[in-house]
Amino acid sequence: MRRILWFRRDLRSEDNPILSLEGEVLPIFIFDTDILASLRCNDRRVTFIYSAIMNLKASLRELGLDLAIFYGKPKEVFGWLLSQSAFDTVCASGDYDEYARERDRGISHLLPFIDLHDTYIFRSDEVLKNDGTPYQVFTPYYNRAKALFHQEHLKEYHRNEALERIPFDYDVLHRIQGTSHTTAPIRLESIGFAPQVLSARQLRTPKEKLECFAAKIENYPLERDYMVLEATSGLSMDLRFGTLSIRALLRWIVAQQKEGKQTEPFFRQLIFRDFYAMLLYHFPYLSQKNFRYPFKGIPDQDAFNAFCTASTGVPIIDAGVRELLESGEMHNRVRMICASFFTKNLLLPWQWGEAFFAEHLNDYDAASNILSWQWSAGTGIDPQPYFRIFNPYTQTAKFDRECRYIKHHLPELAAVPAKLLHTEDAFQNCLLSNYPRPIVNHKSSSQRALDYFKSVLQQ
Repeated sequence: MRRILWFRRDLRSEDNPILSLEGEVLPIFIFDTDILASLRCNDRRVTFIYSAIMNLKASLRELGLDLAIFYGKPKEVFGWLLSQSAFDTVCASGDYDEYARERDRGISHLLPFIDLHDTYIFRSDEVLKNDGTPYQVFTPYYNRAKALFHQEHLKEYHRNEALERIPFDYDVLHRIQGTSHTTAPIRLESIGFAPQVLSARQLRTPKEKLECFAAKIENYPLERDYMVLEATSGLSMDLRFGTLSIRALLRWIVAQQKEGKQTEPFFRQLIFRDFYAMLLYHFPYLSQKNFRYPFKGIPDQDAFNAFCTASTGVPIIDAGVRELLESGEMHNRVRMICASFFTKNLLLPWQWGEAFFAEHLNDYDAASNILSWQWSAGTGIDPQPYFRIFNPYTQTAKFDRECRYIKHHLPELAAVPAKLLHTEDAFQNCLLSNYPRPIVNHKSSSQRALDYFKSVLQQ
């Protein structure tokens, strides 16, 4: 049996079902030009992925294997590989978004495709209602998921010792365009990207992040919404790109639980991640279309530009966007505040905000991002009610009381007393020469949003 092992969202050699198979294997990774074409040359994610695949390549070599690296359209890469040699199957971990599913269907027409479950806790058809339809409300889904969760979801996969490496030129980058094949050095510059400096936190290994999180997990439900406490796991990029196995994380949670720590709130967030992936699998049109209500938003390019350049004049919003632009990260509570402001106070189409986050978030996951934006806009499955609008000033008072988060990302506000940043009227009375005036008033823009939503519902 000659297999192509296609690494995608599973960039690790530990606990990887793709390495539990048998036979002669050609492990590969493809820098997909269909995806890369939309990215900036300084996209941090590409640096993170490059680092991860080089670590994977080194670890595979220690196991007597290796990793062949390609640059091109996946279908053309597989067409070229099949023109060079015969293969029986291609094996890869499953992916749920619409592009990935269409891509994999195309490859399956060239070569039998074995889809291995790896990225999420549950398969897309595993947690369903009794009538076989998908859940559309999280709490019932969560209760069902807990009832179905069993030892199999903690399984650790070990490398099959019988795997044999297929001879290949593993030391160069293979560039495929149509049927044309050229080679280049294995470097980021060879695919048109500039290496980026990652933060110390981003450079930590999953093991180091887990060790750090072990001291915080008990306080996770109390502290995770506070921006400056860094109470979250920091594992979102590792889960997104598979440098950490979801099963390894679950086993770690069980170990923490055995030590008497409260782990349920964090486990619940992992189930939420599965819930969104399941929804996008069953309702792929959600990537662009509302599930409920015909809210389209009002395209306002000036307001959109102000949001995207951190110049709305609303401190918590601008601080969040500046964090995103400078680091590729944004605290989850701030994401919710920004999304509410974007879709409600500015009345911009949620698709615009989703695309902006997709461009800049290091941990961008299509299902989580799309469904979160639909939740904020009040248009999705199990949505936030359209009439619930976050007040960015009271959110600041509650979750950034000393305004340390705001002042870290907006040093131009360092001299402004925190209490002035907690109240819209007080802040708007400040005369600041180095910070823009707010482009909207929360109270009046909230009423405008409510009037808009009601008018749409009455049509």
